[in-house]
Amino acid sequence: MKLKTKKSITKRFKFTKSGKVMRRATGQDHYREKKSGAFRRKGRKWVLVTESYAKRIKKLAHR
Repeated sequence: MKLKTKKSITKRFKFTKSGKVMRRATGQDHYREKKSGAFRRKGRKWVLVTESYAKRIKKLAHR
């Protein structure tokens, strides 16, 4: 039987061609009006996941 991909992983992470795993910046969902503009702009970018976490994520995503 073929293993299924964890759909929650594919929705939350992006995988680069070179095999790196990217995630969204934290703290961007609510209470944004009290945060500085620089913090909010920084939150739009994707952030690189550390290698130890990336291994686990790749395993769940079957990559």
